[in-house]
Amino acid sequence: MSLSTFIAGLPKAELHVHHVGSASVRIVSELAARHPGVVPSDPDELRRFYEFRDFGHFIEVYLAVVDLIRTEEDVRLLTYEVAREMAEGQRIRYAELTCTPYTSVAAGVPIEAYTEAIEDARVAAERDFGLVLRWIYDIPGEFGVPAAEATLDYALNHRVDALVGFGLGGPEVGVPRPQFQPHFEAARAAGLRSVPHAGETTGPETVWDALRLLGAERIGHGTTAAQDPALLAHLAEAGIPLEVCPSSNVATRAVPALADHPIARFREAGVTVTVNSDDPPMFGTSLNREYEIAADLLGLDEAGVADLARTAVRASFAEDRVKAAVLAEIDAYA
Repeated sequence: MSLSTFIAGLPKAELHVHHVGSASVRIVSELAARHPGVVPSDPDELRRFYEFRDFGHFIEVYLAVVDLIRTEEDVRLLTYEVAREMAEGQRIRYAELTCTPYTSVAAGVPIEAYTEAIEDARVAAERDFGLVLRWIYDIPGEFGVPAAEATLDYALNHRVDALVGFGLGGPEVGVPRPQFQPHFEAARAAGLRSVPHAGETTGPETVWDALRLLGAERIGHGTTAAQDPALLAHLAEAGIPLEVCPSSNVATRAVPALADHPIARFREAGVTVTVNSDDPPMFGTSLNREYEIAADLLGLDEAGVADLARTAVRASFAEDRVKAAVLAEIDAYA
């Protein structure tokens, strides 16, 4: 069996993957046909639309796709079909899907309808595909404190049982982390776990801010942490995992090429590393492909790849029974 074949069949968990960013060309084409405008519905044109010049351009394209999610039915379609492709194409057994309800509510979907739609799709996905979904609500940083206040309100006052985390996404440049400290403190006090993006397109100090001010329990990306030996030592000692997304970092020009990715330096420093796909269709990748890349960069065989999958499960916020079930599936397969 080739390593690629082994990875394709390996039960996996994914911890850093975005709700809208997981919409495949098939799903986006259907949504674009429903709502004609900026985003092309032709699959070939759509693939060209996904060729990013830099991180800023990626955000522009991402928000254009977000604008296609305008009704409760759009939210339900997106969620259920993303779950189908995760389970059937990637053998993902558990996923923490990062949702940004602020943008959907701004587009006219009431928060009550939004939560009903994602929950309806979640229950159906577990029934139909055996995929356990949990939610992380993230603040779209480019919209500042008003978005943080709204997202906190959705998380605390419209909470669903499957909501496990509170995050922060969007651009880092020009979006200082300290302004969000009160919102993360309130979310953590309510039992939500802190999972902000940090160190993707800014330096290590943003990661320090996420740790010191936002109480981060995992770091989304953390790419520039490799520049600070003290930070790497702290992450390793504290057992704070990095949610590493290699292809994403190349597509958004956070790193020049896969060969330059610091994932090996993270492992050498003893940092816990999980491998994730971020916005897979937009970056022309999949979780299977990210595991193949990680195996190449880290020199892993089948046993090493299986350990990588176990690490993601253990770093997740899943209930103990879910962790035990997915770990048992990995052990049986490996």
